[in-house]
This record gives sequence, structure tokens and C-alpha cells, in this order.
Amino acid sequence: MKRKAETLVFQQISTEQTQAHPTRRELFITLEKLLKRPVITFFTSFRFPVMIDDSDPAMLEGVLQKMDLSEGFALVINSPGGDGLAAERIINVCKSYSGTNEFWAIVPAKAKSAATMICFGASKIFLGSTSELGPIDPQITIQAEESLKRFSAYNIVESYRDLFGRAIKEKGNLQPYLQQLSNYDEREIKELQTAIELS
Repeated sequence: MKRKAETLVFQQISTEQTQAHPTRRELFITLEKLLKRPVITFFTSFRFPVMIDDSDPAMLEGVLQKMDLSEGFALVINSPGGDGLAAERIINVCKSYSGTNEFWAIVPAKAKSAATMICFGASKIFLGSTSELGPIDPQITIQAEESLKRFSAYNIVESYRDLFGRAIKEKGNLQPYLQQLSNYDEREIKELQTAIELS
């Protein structure tokens, strides 16, 4: 009998680890009763390269169109982030379909970057004791040999400005500065500045 109970507990843990639908369904039903409003989930993967993108606002709109949202709704969000413009569109979609013109955000684990921006568009944010929001500074992913490296857009722009400023002040040999500045593309710096301003 003890062995059977251990097996059942192990199966339950395994189901929860894989975030299977039957495990979540009961939690969502309980949440809807507590909050007195529908609960919608929006998850993107932390394990695979799936980010918030332009297709997500339309997908979410398709879900919201089929629901009674006259009392508003709560959005459970778990995502490493993605495109800031897509986040802005998601906020607009959520507000426009809500009967109260607002929505609540629930973060069970992590809502980083653009997902944090979506949370900031909510009228209430619910966090657990281990939940995380993140910086909204755009990140740039660069292929470096066999691995991907992430850099802060803000840090790239600031390092360019710093290097350019030091080159202007230099009264002697400009060659080291010119060599380093050749690694930057001014058009990319402008794009990064625009992304920073959006965030």
C-alpha cells in the first residue's frame, strides 16, 4: 500500500513538472472563483527560443473574442519576454476586450522584459513570494563562436557614446579609438536608441 501511495505522489509531481493541463485546470477554476473573473493564461518557453512576437496579440485576441469579459479578466503570464511592440499591442488588446477597460496580471514564476511591460499595463499585479519581474531594457543576442551572448542595448549605446567621447577629447593617437569604433554601426546604434525609448 505504501509503495502505491509513493507511486501516486511521484506521478503527481511528474505531472506538475511538465505543467500538464489537468494539473492546472483545477487551479484555474479555483482562481476564477476567488477573483470573480475569468482567468486566461499566456506562457512562452524559458527552455526553447520562443519569445513574445507579433503573432501573439492576434492569438490572444482570438481567445478573448470568444469569452464573456464583462467583469474584466486576469492574465496569468509566464515568459522570458520578447518584442516590446508586441507587448504594447497585447496590453491594448487586453484593455479593449475587457468590459472594465482593464485587466489584472498574475505572475506565478517569471515575467521578464516584454512580459514585465505587459504586467505594467495591468491595473493590478499579483506576485507570489518567489515570483519575478525583470528589467525592461532591450537585450541584443549575438552569435559568438559556438554560443549565444546577450548584451544590454543600453550598455552597447553607452559604450559607443563613451568611446566616441574619448576619441573626440584625444589629442594624440586616434588609431585605437578608430579601430574600436569600426566595430559599431551607427544605424544599429540608432535602432537600439529607439528600442530603449520604447521600453
